[in-house]
Amino acid sequence: MRLVWQLLAVVAVAMIGSQGVAAVDGNPWLELALGLLTAVLGVLVYGWVVRRTERRPSTEVARKGAGAALSLGLLIGVALFGAVIVNIAFLGHYKVDGLGSPTAAVGLVGFMAAAATTEELLFRGVLFRIIEQRTGTWIALTLTGVLFGLSHLLNPHASLWGAIAIAIEAGGMLAAAYAATRNLWVPIGLHFGWNFAAAGIFSTEVSGNGTPQGLLDATTSGPKLISGGDFGPEGSVYSILFGLLLTIVFLWLARRRGHLVPLRRRAAQPHATALPQG
Repeated sequence: MRLVWQLLAVVAVAMIGSQGVAAVDGNPWLELALGLLTAVLGVLVYGWVVRRTERRPSTEVARKGAGAALSLGLLIGVALFGAVIVNIAFLGHYKVDGLGSPTAAVGLVGFMAAAATTEELLFRGVLFRIIEQRTGTWIALTLTGVLFGLSHLLNPHASLWGAIAIAIEAGGMLAAAYAATRNLWVPIGLHFGWNFAAAGIFSTEVSGNGTPQGLLDATTSGPKLISGGDFGPEGSVYSILFGLLLTIVFLWLARRRGHLVPLRRRAAQPHATALPQG
């Protein structure tokens, strides 16, 4: 039952927040304000529901150390997507034509903050964490990764390949980031950094969403396996490669720190007949 209540709480905040941001589309400053408000409310509501339903402190969203963890995740996300773009540009399939729209980039900060925060609370904070408790890290990582990929099929320019790529490069990587750190701040920062770098800095599509132009006026072209096509660079083999490498790093850290939860097995069934006593 706790899973249901936590899902409902996070989904409610995400839906209300997304509707609010959509209502002020075209006003970047209101998008920024409403997006950040949605992110903050999402964390507060998640923490409150966890405390009420699980009778424990919501340590995964504790304020202590949140700034440093968010910053670390943000840097990793921006650097990771930057590495993807550098490789695509090296092959001549990403070209910068000039300055884009700094004002639109401001609105994208709010939009991406709301999306990254609510998705991490939902997929890693609720689904991965609770499934992991019942089945172990590996099954939880696989199941929530697949669900995360499938959820992106709802986007306007979605494709099956894009959903598979997201499941591998992001679903696994973000769950592994949570497993390694046991807080949601690093995956939230990583998710936001990746998405904002994609749309707000490099002006590429994000998961087939048709996001507005960011800081750079740029074009992406070439084979879908390299550029990602209409889905954006998240459908590139470079995104899959770098996402997998970072997933391995996070899982190695999780194992080294003793954070991996072993596969849960049913307790052995008692024998049908007992030995006679004394």
